[in-house]
Amino acid sequence: MHFRCDVYGIELSGKLFFPIFTKKNLSFSSLFRKKSIDQILSDVQAHEASGSSLKRNLRMVDLTALGIAAVVGAGIFSTIGTAASHGGPAVSLLFLFTAIACAFSAMCYARFASVIPISGSAYTYAYASFGELLAWIIGWDLIMEYAIGNIAVAISWSDYFTGLMSGIGVHLPEYLVVDYLSAARGYQAALTELAGGLTTEQLTFSMKEAYLAWTSAPMLGSIRLIADIPAFSIVVVICTLVYIGIYETKVASNTMVILKIGILLMIISVGSFYVNTENWSPFAPNGITGVLKGVSGVFFAYIGFDAISTTAEECKNPRRDLPRAIIAALIVTTILYVAISLVLTGMVNYSELAVGDPLAFAFNQLHLTKLSGIIAVSAVIAMAGVLLVFQVGQPRIWMSMSRDGLLPKRFGKINPRFRTPAFATVIAGIFVAIPALFMNLTEVTDLCSIGTLFAFVLVSGGVLVLDERGKGRIAPPDRKEFHIPYLNSRYFLPVIWVGVGLLIWYINYPSPDSSPFGEENKSPLGDLGVLSLISDPRSAIRDLSYHELPILLFALIAVIITGFGIWKEWSLIPVLGLLTNLYLMAQLGTTNWLRFGVWLLIGLAIYFTFGVRHSKLRIKNDELRIKNDDLGINH
Repeated sequence: MHFRCDVYGIELSGKLFFPIFTKKNLSFSSLFRKKSIDQILSDVQAHEASGSSLKRNLRMVDLTALGIAAVVGAGIFSTIGTAASHGGPAVSLLFLFTAIACAFSAMCYARFASVIPISGSAYTYAYASFGELLAWIIGWDLIMEYAIGNIAVAISWSDYFTGLMSGIGVHLPEYLVVDYLSAARGYQAALTELAGGLTTEQLTFSMKEAYLAWTSAPMLGSIRLIADIPAFSIVVVICTLVYIGIYETKVASNTMVILKIGILLMIISVGSFYVNTENWSPFAPNGITGVLKGVSGVFFAYIGFDAISTTAEECKNPRRDLPRAIIAALIVTTILYVAISLVLTGMVNYSELAVGDPLAFAFNQLHLTKLSGIIAVSAVIAMAGVLLVFQVGQPRIWMSMSRDGLLPKRFGKINPRFRTPAFATVIAGIFVAIPALFMNLTEVTDLCSIGTLFAFVLVSGGVLVLDERGKGRIAPPDRKEFHIPYLNSRYFLPVIWVGVGLLIWYINYPSPDSSPFGEENKSPLGDLGVLSLISDPRSAIRDLSYHELPILLFALIAVIITGFGIWKEWSLIPVLGLLTNLYLMAQLGTTNWLRFGVWLLIGLAIYFTFGVRHSKLRIKNDELRIKNDDLGINH
């Protein structure tokens, strides 16, 4: 067999490592074939003509509500406490910085959403800009953002729900509200503590709950019947709602958003009367390093605004409303997050906020116990809203991948009555509900952040690929579309990097007394100082620890992106989207990168065993090539 690899310009013969490349002259370059925007839009029109399209029912207000529902969830009720305990009141600036980083990506999403108003979101955008292989990778990657993220949210929702029930005198048996894995681990940990002399009442709440669940659970043979029934139940309820239709989903989302925004505004209003400004000093007690320790949790709070784009085929006017809704949702949620963080750190000292329910804790500390119940209700509503939006998004991405042949046809089937992707919705529900019933995956929730950031990186880069300088039009000029304001990287990037360099120098080298950031001040790039890297690169690289390797990788990539941005005069906003999201990815540590790599390898195995064989784009290209061969056309 004779085989040509078009990417590397080399020829191979004999058996290849992947048997898929031995058929139909499939080359490596075919893995990066792109779908043109006109082809993507014509495919959707064909589905609409055949009656297999989704029902258009969403306006800008509904889309904005979906975005707010996705973002205002576990972050504002749980992770904000841990972030504040590290960063102090300055965590409000971290929310602002993360929002700005998300805003760069949001504008890129808005650009794509107005040009390619299709349900595939980042998957479809990557197909148009980078080709099929990267489209598959991002589609597989989004499973982490939606499915694994929703498992963690469902478990957190269960905790708040059972707490709310206990508050009104309804006690659910422990073996029905704890997952099996947590119960087993907690029981073993409790035995160790009890052997050390502690009593059951002296155990931590979670350890005691796990111990009681394990010891009181009914038995089926040698198996203890322990399961998180509330987590399972809320996923079933949400998936049923999503299955029935987008109108019902819209009504539920709008209702939940009105309720939780009203409650949060009440919390901010009441809490502001109890703010002690002395708690805001020092503003950043642990310096920049302390503030950045919360970057993972804070970014997790913003995950979800991109899910709006998965409803593109259900919008009445997607080109106009999707961009507006994405940006509006980000603005509203940022205002809420900054206000909540300032009020929270003003009510109690930041050092006391490393708890699972910081808002309820703060009001309890001030003896405002009646508001604790209201906060619990708000948390239950907020997290149900997150579940709702993500369970809407996942099936629609699978539907788009199925239409392209990368997943089985059943994932693209539309229910004729409800006009929703029925099979994909059921599978998405099973994918979340079953693990939430028996397992606790909260220790890998950082995978949600790294997966989302990877999607943001590809969407930001995709804008540069399709519309390099931001001046031209991706689509024909007769279309009304959202444009990212063009700022020339050649003039702005050097200024920005000089500012970053001065900030790093100011934080690291003057005396601590002269710095507004406190005593523990290190470079925003972690322990890797840029100046030491320049002055003594060998020793700086040699001193890098295992966990700082992503920082070095970011530094190298940032230099390359900056060079190309200046040389080719790229549009500044997509470039900043690339840099800020890559930086946030680097802050998530090597362990998460390794987990992310393993997840992608699993996805690639599925692609090379199924997707590449059934790709409709490849099949069409093969048919065209055969036809050209028959006609003697040199291609």
